[in-house]
Amino acid sequence: MTLESLGLASGVGLEELFLAAATAFVVLAIAMFYRAVAGPTTQDRLLAVNVLGTNTVVILALLAAALDQAWFLDVALIYALLNFLMSIAISKFTVERGGVL
Repeated sequence: MTLESLGLASGVGLEELFLAAATAFVVLAIAMFYRAVAGPTTQDRLLAVNVLGTNTVVILALLAAALDQAWFLDVALIYALLNFLMSIAISKFTVERGGVL
């Protein structure tokens, strides 16, 4: 599958496409940050922070592909693991203090 078969201009390189996608994810992350701060419930905040972490991993992977820097993938992998551990820790804390996820 090529860019031409997708209907994209032939002058657009994959690097620019990846950077545009990363920019779109940054905009979505800003919107999700609002939900993390102003979320009405703890569950909304927890989900927003988890989505922010996943969004960050996607942005780092897109930057790795666009800039041809493999170390971005290493950082993305570590960040994904930390995001998972953070979700587990917050969920355990919420359940132990009497809240229900």
